[in-house]
Order: sequence, then structure tokens, then C-alpha cells
Amino acid sequence: MPKLRIPAAILAFLALLGWSTAPAAAQSILRDAETEALLHDMATPLIKAAGLDPANVDIVLVNDGSVNAFVAGGQAVYVNSGLIDEADTAAEVQGVIAHELGHVTGGHAVLNQGAGPATSISLLSLLLGAAAAAAGGGEAAMGVIMAGQQAAMGKYLAYTRSQEASADAAGAQYLSTARISGRGSVEFFKKLQNLEYRYGYRPKDGDEFYSTHPLTGDRIATLEDTYAKDPAWNKPDDPVLQQRFVRMKAKLYGYLAEPRNVYRRYPETDNSVPARYARAYAYNRESKLDQARAETQALVASDPGDPYFLELEGQILLESGQPADAIEPLRRATQLTANQPLIATLFGHALMATEDPANFKEAERVLRAAVVRDRENPFAWYQLGTIYAANGDMPRARLASAEQQVLSGNMTEALMSAQAAEAGLPTGSPDWLRAQDIEMQARAELEREKKRR
Repeated sequence: MPKLRIPAAILAFLALLGWSTAPAAAQSILRDAETEALLHDMATPLIKAAGLDPANVDIVLVNDGSVNAFVAGGQAVYVNSGLIDEADTAAEVQGVIAHELGHVTGGHAVLNQGAGPATSISLLSLLLGAAAAAAGGGEAAMGVIMAGQQAAMGKYLAYTRSQEASADAAGAQYLSTARISGRGSVEFFKKLQNLEYRYGYRPKDGDEFYSTHPLTGDRIATLEDTYAKDPAWNKPDDPVLQQRFVRMKAKLYGYLAEPRNVYRRYPETDNSVPARYARAYAYNRESKLDQARAETQALVASDPGDPYFLELEGQILLESGQPADAIEPLRRATQLTANQPLIATLFGHALMATEDPANFKEAERVLRAAVVRDRENPFAWYQLGTIYAANGDMPRARLASAEQQVLSGNMTEALMSAQAAEAGLPTGSPDWLRAQDIEMQARAELEREKKRR
């Protein structure tokens, strides 16, 4: 079947209206032990203030350069990497998280009463526009989509604006209850306002109808009035949290940005921890292993007990083909973080990469502990399946493969692996029951896919 290519102008128009041609679930999730720990610590007081259990709320980092955060049902807040890069303080990100928690507690992603009819109109216009584009009529396609969106706006946007105002108010309350100043929230809204001016997104007078959010200037005025009355308004930011944020931001930039941009923002003359962190990741991505190791060694020397510096040292050694040398720093990092699953998985991988059977028993123990604490880690399941196979335990190797394949969305392979695992596992055992669960899950998903065709 030929692929339909929608003109860039149409994609840009949809993006401005909050539409995307790819679902949120299709965007890649960034996972890092240090970053997840920081986001958890930043969000916990706000989650408690919202009356939720921090153990049941996830703050998920999305690999997307746009300045955005969103909810998509359930108790999860998704924060784009672009938002982290745009923010200057942890308090700014906390303001965004508080706002998104307002959407969670308001049930806005589930009870979106204004979206039903509007979405059907907009999807129809998108399909018509795509058909016009396929026929070569780019301008006609834009016209169809704009007409469809115009019809949808009256049914949808007013409701969405009320949701945003409600989330603003709830977020302000959560910040107040958590004794966190709203200055960060206001500062971030001012950044959004500057972006509107910079990129020409600023609506004209009387054009609030065309915005899915209340006008940024109005939001700033309302929030400033609310926050200024709060006892926490003049409370200083947490210096430790801010220090961790600056470091995490540099680490993320070093991992995602073009290396030349990393070196421009963090030149070699800058010997601060954030700068060394960013350059270490950039050097490693360019396979400049000597420079990457030099930066990492300097980090470890500055704080030998920092588990995340040790994790990076082990990662670079492992990726440079020295798994035996990576074991000790990764073992220490695992111990210092009380067996944090992502770090433990890297440690288990290093043990297996030595190809020394003497290390396999420890690798199995470490990896089993990792998947118990974090079942949604496909790489950990892959590694565990490999070690089971090396030890001759093929039924559990197939079960681990089924776990990994489900998380990766490979339902056909997951079904076959689960069936093979069931055939070799003791009937009624916990592993056998889990294989049955995966088989049913895979069958159900494959049936849904068949109906969608």
C-alpha cells in the first residue's frame, strides 16, 4: 500500500491547533534513574496536595523538543524534554506539574464532554484533506481542513478553555498546600508568552475564540493575583532541588542535543559539574571515548559516592568494550541506589557481557530483582531471557521474551512465546499463570488490530 504524504503546511496547521498525526503513545519515552528520581521528588508534595498517592502517579519524560506537558488518561503526567530545556528552575517545572495534576484530578482526559462531536468533525476534515493532498491539491487540502476545523471550534474550544482555567486554579491550590511559591509558575507562563511573540502565535484582539487555552496574558494576571496573596509567594526555592535540576537539565541536553550545540553551550573552559556531565554524554555519543572517560573520571573524583556518576562511568566502559572494568562502578551504583531497577539492569548487562559463566548467577539475581520492581523495562526482560537461555531454562527464557515482546508491541511474537512458555512450565505455577495472562493479552490486542483494518 502506498504511503500518504501530507504537506508540511497542513501538519503545521494541525500542530498549532493541538492536533498530531502520531498518538502520544507512539512518542518515545526517555528513562533515566537520576531524572526519574528528581521528577518524583519534585512532584511528590504536589501529588499529596492533590489528594493522590505518589506511588500511583507517574511523571513521564517524553522525547519531544516542543515546550509542552500533557495528560492522556490515568494518573500520569507527561513532560516533554523541550519543556525541561526551556525551564530555568525546578520551581517552573513544578508549576507545570501542578497544572497538569489539575487535569488529572479534574478527569479532563477522560471526561472530555466537549471533544466528542468536535473530534468527529475534525477527523473527517483531516481525512478529506488527506485525500485532496493525495490527489496533489495541497491548497485545496488546507482549505478543507480549515473549513472542518472552523466547524469544530465552536463545539470544542470553549470547553477546553474552561478545563485549562480549572487546571490553573487547581494547580495554584496544590502549590499553596505544598508550600511552594507560585513565582515559578508565573515565570514559566511569561516564557510561553515570549514564545508566542517570537513565533507569531500571539492571537489578535478578539481572537481568544481560536485558542484552546485562555490568553496567556490573562492567565498570568489571574495567577499573579492569586499567588501574591499566598503565604508561600516569597518563600525561596529549594536550593538542593534547584542544584539537582540544573545538573539533570545539562545531562538531558548532552544526551539529546547535537554535540556541536552541547559544546557551544558547555565549552571546555567550563569545569562545573553540569558542564562536565553534558560533555561526557556528547563525547560518548560521538565515540570520543577518551574525552568521555576524562570528563566522567573528573565527575567521580569530585564525588566518589555519587551513584549516577558511577553509573555513567560503568556505562561508558561497557559501551567501549570493557565490561569487566564496568562491573565495579555499576555494582557500587546499584548498591548506593538500593538496587534501582534501571541501574541494576545495566549492571546485569555488564555481568553478562563479560561472557564469563562465573558471573551469570549474579546477573540472574540482579535482573530478577530489577523486573520485580519495574516490570515495564523491555531491555531488562531481554537480558533476563538471555541469562535463562544460557542456563538452559528455556521455558522461563520464552516467558521473559514474551514479557519483552508485549512491552515492545510485538503481539504476534508475544503470543507464540507465551504459548511455548506454557508448554514447558509447571501447570498452575505463578510463571505458568503469567504466560496465560500474556497469551490472552496478545490475543485480545491482535483481535482489536484485525477489527481496525
